[in-house]
Amino acid sequence: MAGGREPDQPSDRETETTTPPTLDLLVLTFNCAAKLINVPVFAGHLRTALGRNAAELPEVVVLSLQEVAPLSYAFIGDYFLRPYVDRFEEALNLAASLQLRNGRDDDDDDGASAAASSPASSPASSPASSPASSPASPPRRGEEKPFVLIRTLNVGYTAIMMFARDPTRLSGIQQAEVGFGAAEMGNKGAVGLRALYEVGGESTELTFVATHLAAMEWNLPRRNANWGAIMRGLTFENPEEVLSRMRRDAESRGAGASSSEEGDAPEHARLLRDEHRQQDLRLQQQLHGLSVFKPTSHLFVAGDLNYRISTTSPAPGSAFPNLDPASENHYANFFHLDQLTRERLAGRTLHGMSEHPVGFPPTYKYVADARAPPPEGAAAGPVDVVEWEFASHRYPGWTDRILFLELPSWVGGRMKVREYDALPVIRTSDHRPVFLRVDVPLVAPAELAPPAAVREAAAEAASPGGNGADPRVRLPVEIDPEAWDRRVAARRREIAAGWTMFLWSTRQGACILGALLAASAGGYWLYRSA
Repeated sequence: MAGGREPDQPSDRETETTTPPTLDLLVLTFNCAAKLINVPVFAGHLRTALGRNAAELPEVVVLSLQEVAPLSYAFIGDYFLRPYVDRFEEALNLAASLQLRNGRDDDDDDGASAAASSPASSPASSPASSPASSPASPPRRGEEKPFVLIRTLNVGYTAIMMFARDPTRLSGIQQAEVGFGAAEMGNKGAVGLRALYEVGGESTELTFVATHLAAMEWNLPRRNANWGAIMRGLTFENPEEVLSRMRRDAESRGAGASSSEEGDAPEHARLLRDEHRQQDLRLQQQLHGLSVFKPTSHLFVAGDLNYRISTTSPAPGSAFPNLDPASENHYANFFHLDQLTRERLAGRTLHGMSEHPVGFPPTYKYVADARAPPPEGAAAGPVDVVEWEFASHRYPGWTDRILFLELPSWVGGRMKVREYDALPVIRTSDHRPVFLRVDVPLVAPAELAPPAAVREAAAEAASPGGNGADPRVRLPVEIDPEAWDRRVAARRREIAAGWTMFLWSTRQGACILGALLAASAGGYWLYRSA
């Protein structure tokens, strides 16, 4: 498989020291194109991901979903959104049940065999076709689900789902959301979940961000600005409450100091400056702890980040990536054009984040055939051979990515990536899902936090952030204290827009409007005839 890479091997220095226990984590991102997934087909793909470079199921699974449902349903949420997200829970547990029941299958070999033998009507067909997981019966009624859904959260089109094998190991769950679409609504936005994972006396804090950034080739500055909005506004507590507490504390201390003021004025002014400096440091530390870059937490960012390989649409006859390793247009020869890598290394986006080497083909934009998929009642993992080609009006790009904040220098060690790969083309979407399987060191929150000497050195810096600065030490941007208030206002706009779109653009909405008009006409007739 083109995207597969062997797990990282520890260095000699690392093996000489005691390595901490790890959490087996799987993160997957998928742009659903606002359509219901076919559960058996998606379960077959998930089963491939679950079995890659692993003998056991992961302990925690996080799904980042974009365009999870039609926009009106996503804006309204709740009842309208549930059928779309429930299918992902069903698919994950179906895949996991089959993996547990049948043991570790040779999913890599099956997928390669299916890809090699798939009929290909387009020149780039086979490796993105569905894996040939052998059909198997779904879990029996009453069988315990392998994964428990911990939390689902969405902001408009974008949703995040967290699952765990043992839900008692996750505690202190917090959530956050920010919209940066039209009028700060969630047609584009980000959602976050944070939790403490504890097992066997060891613990670590985890932060996950699911996001969907601005589309179109030419919109690179907007994508970077969207990331800036995440850093400023995706906070896990209300920043205004922190500021209010700090103001009350400052007023209290100020009143006490003024009542006992003694000594000469210069000394008092110096003490006052020192107090203000310490107060500002305390405020920055508290706001830092609300952000995605909380110093005591691991961080994973997954989504349709929409970074392309060009700022313009392709002209007729432009060279496109292909899957032929012998071709000068093999997709690996286009990755140096990737906007995300360039902007990240330049310190303009995804500050401080790391990414495992990308070895898979572009994940967007695919045109799949319109044949009917296998029926919903089919066994999990049917061979759904999807014939496809790249859309001619968009350069193929690696839009769907998963990044993480590497362990800081004062801790040592690193994340152990088992697999970072794209799953096959799915008939209902123009994106391919991407997954990351990683062993996360169970480093205690207090150990992840920067030492005092590191914090003091950062405090002396003349400017915040910096291209090479660890965002655990100093935030690249300032936190927006009004983010929560603006999100509340945007949520009201989403509900109004969602119901308006639902009533005027859906069959159900037309029926409701028709019923209301009929009831109004009937009431008026009764009133006139009375």
